[in-house]
Amino acid sequence: MLRLGRKYQHLAHGAGCACFSPVLQEASRRLDAFSRRYFLAGAGAAAMAGMMPAPSFAQGPVSKVLLSKVRLFDGKSDTLRAGVQVLIEGNRIASVDTTNSPPPSDATVIDCGDRVLMPGMIDAHWHTLYAAVPLAVIATGDPGFVFSASTAEAERTLMRGFTTVRDLGSPVFSFKQAIDSGVIPGPRIFPSGAMITTSGGHGDLRMPSEIPPDSGRLSVSELVGAAAIADSIGDLKQRVREQLLQGASQVKIVGGGGVSSPRSPLDMSTFSEDELRAAIDVARDWNTYVTVHAYAPNTVQRAIAAGAACVEHAHLMDEETARIMAEKGVWLSTQPFLSTEDVAPQSGPSAERMHQVFAGTPRIYELIRKHGIKAAWGSDVLFSPEITPRQGIMLTHLSNWYTNAETLRMATSVNAELLALSNLRTPYPGKLGVIEEGAFADMLVLDGNPLEDIHLIEDPAKNLVVIMKDGRIHKNTL
Repeated sequence: MLRLGRKYQHLAHGAGCACFSPVLQEASRRLDAFSRRYFLAGAGAAAMAGMMPAPSFAQGPVSKVLLSKVRLFDGKSDTLRAGVQVLIEGNRIASVDTTNSPPPSDATVIDCGDRVLMPGMIDAHWHTLYAAVPLAVIATGDPGFVFSASTAEAERTLMRGFTTVRDLGSPVFSFKQAIDSGVIPGPRIFPSGAMITTSGGHGDLRMPSEIPPDSGRLSVSELVGAAAIADSIGDLKQRVREQLLQGASQVKIVGGGGVSSPRSPLDMSTFSEDELRAAIDVARDWNTYVTVHAYAPNTVQRAIAAGAACVEHAHLMDEETARIMAEKGVWLSTQPFLSTEDVAPQSGPSAERMHQVFAGTPRIYELIRKHGIKAAWGSDVLFSPEITPRQGIMLTHLSNWYTNAETLRMATSVNAELLALSNLRTPYPGKLGVIEEGAFADMLVLDGNPLEDIHLIEDPAKNLVVIMKDGRIHKNTL
């Protein structure tokens, strides 16, 4: 960013027409100011995460907690198990007991009164820094505001019962560190880092003045870590390695167009099969995987042919593509977008593409069911503090095609299977999405039975009476 500022200073001082000099000088001043703000925000977040003691946002830590008198949904079953008690030691589940043996003398006992205990939920497609911040605000480039708004949203995400998210594109590495260190409350984050795209692909949000790049200088979106633009195999491999170097648990490659990028139609494809294969090979060398953003059938098929482990979206997928995906065992991480209530306001080409997605949603779930595709659920909520509270509603949309038990399994143990593809790059070695001995103590207690009424998830303030993440109690109204 400082280099961009100097670039414009040079142009301002050397401009042939004096009338342009004040304009360019002002542009330079704003760019330098932005670079300082971004540096301070990033440095501050890193310092806070690495140096400050962890404040007590959550209750605890308590070495042992016993949740007694629960009806258990373990993340895998179709039914509840009654008369269960679960002992937590530190951040792990020590035992799941149906004999109601006496609690350890040093355990804190929470009587759940026969309420339902289930694993914390997992959102497999989330954008931690962009979920609750309007796109127009992000475009102004004020990282201080973005980080402040996202800090508040991270706690709200946790309070909705989502104890883990897979972040599919944002500069979230230091933010994740702040959560893991206890500086701010929020869910576990499996980060991808920057979306890696080609010129003109989804995620290329450069202004016309930034095209073409001058001597390889990065655009604003690249400098802040939101996107990484690569137009050669060498550059692509470098961009992948840079995300992994910063701590990416998986890498997101943009294979085609998108909704929120106004100049990238859904039918387009970006990287060639050889380019995708090169990126996938790098991820495999790092013992993790690539997930490919794709909507159109040819784009999805190209990703599968290149060896992608997972595809995001695919709402325009056809029967033949679904058959290939099922045969190859490729994961599909998709979203049940049904209406304009599920998305931030769109206009122009973006609105038209969003309606294409709405039309494709019923079809894609029919294909998933018909062909037995391994499917994960994510909300992909973006750019709206008004829409983010609908995260749970996006989950309950699955009841149009799944039983309540299947829906809950997808948001817990099934999504956890997808997260496990991160292999040695997982930031949280251990079991997620289940309640069993040895698993992480990420759990929810509900006032009501979601296997009978899945819509209880839609009102977490009322129906989630206990929220525990990593053995720490973040909410307890019992």
